[in-house]
Amino acid sequence: MLDHSHGIGGTEIDEDLSIVPDLSSGLIDRSIYSDPDIYRLELRRIFARAWNFMCHESQVPKAGDYFINYIGEDQVIVVRGEDGQVRVLLNTCRHRGNALCRAELGNTKTFVCSYHGWTYGLDGKLIGIPGKTDFYRDDVDQAAWGLAPAAKVDHYKGFYFATLDAAAPTLFDYLGEVGRIGIESMLNQGDVVALDGVQKNVIDCNWKIAVDNLFDWYHVKVSHNSASRVGFLNQRMMMPMTQMVMLGELGHAIGGPMVTEEQQAKIDALSDEERLAIDRLPDAERAKVTPSERRPLRSVATKAAMGPVGVRSTGHPNIFPNLWISTRGMQLSLRLPRGPGHTEIWWFTVMPKSFNDHQRRAAKKFISHAFGPAGLLEQDDGENWSQSTAASRGVVSRRYPQNLQMAMGQDEVLVDPSGQKRIETRVNEHAQRWTYKCWAEWLRARDWPELMATRSPSPTGRI
Repeated sequence: MLDHSHGIGGTEIDEDLSIVPDLSSGLIDRSIYSDPDIYRLELRRIFARAWNFMCHESQVPKAGDYFINYIGEDQVIVVRGEDGQVRVLLNTCRHRGNALCRAELGNTKTFVCSYHGWTYGLDGKLIGIPGKTDFYRDDVDQAAWGLAPAAKVDHYKGFYFATLDAAAPTLFDYLGEVGRIGIESMLNQGDVVALDGVQKNVIDCNWKIAVDNLFDWYHVKVSHNSASRVGFLNQRMMMPMTQMVMLGELGHAIGGPMVTEEQQAKIDALSDEERLAIDRLPDAERAKVTPSERRPLRSVATKAAMGPVGVRSTGHPNIFPNLWISTRGMQLSLRLPRGPGHTEIWWFTVMPKSFNDHQRRAAKKFISHAFGPAGLLEQDDGENWSQSTAASRGVVSRRYPQNLQMAMGQDEVLVDPSGQKRIETRVNEHAQRWTYKCWAEWLRARDWPELMATRSPSPTGRI
């Protein structure tokens, strides 16, 4: 079994934490994108501790259904057992370490190792050892050699997460208000279903650059100008001036456009049926009656779940460390680390169960043209990310910090009567700075108790 008492697998070696730079000035030491020691520390102190997104419940609906994912560089099997429980098991045979599942998803009754035939049940128990009597002389404690399970597995409204650290807080508490708002943003029209297929590609960039870019509305007009010129993006979406930022503990954040209070008041006057009717209009018609072509009209139920401030946020949420919720809440992206200079990008597509064929086709057309390996936007982004990462390896160029000081000290955190906090501003870099501030706190804390004791609270006042 895994020793969960020190994260994953035994006592952690003391680290020289001087390798974690001070980022409080808004200047980013480029070494964080290329230093192999920092990368190894990230795998131990972030990914092996955090709650990591695994899949949606619709991807493992029946007993024996499994889905392969990663926690950092550890490959895991997400499987629904005969008892209906979803488990997360390390995809490595306890005998010699061979991967059990080679397919990315499927249905099975058992997991059989192709190396020596060790066989495991859906619950991870070792149920068969070839030659147990003849070769092992019955001298093997079969119960002790089951597949290593995640320390905790849980879901929030059908979205499954797992952590390898038994000391982690509950998923609900880990997500906090901002993380939960991010997931709720996908549920505006009720229950959703994940579509078949996950788009995957590797970009030559550090995973953190792919994360912080989702909050960046400064680059859109420049980097994605070609998408505007061919008519894919409307010029009004290229650099929206009305921005809202929500910052949650442990690094969760939402950043991007917003619906103003005045606009929200008009939306609140609509019935759910009227909202749905508007949502189903073509983009050109929808733009005449809503703040922006692709901003969802939240239902009354969604407003209750997201709160009076969260419901007005239409930016991009990131659930720390690496889950981006994008594109009207119909896509999720994982940025999986593959060394300091490489990131594997996964794109999941989820859609409301209520969508008809026309709505589904229209949504898939937009999604396939936006993100993923062939997306108009991600092709631009990938070039930028890879060049920024390459510069972090230069002997001289890495000496010069990156600048994330936009709007630093210029805005106020507003507190709603409900208690929800937000920054209402223009294009800014507040969420990027918050992400890196929390990233450094994760790396400096040796365990969950220390992280919970030293983490920064959600900011107040001038920021």
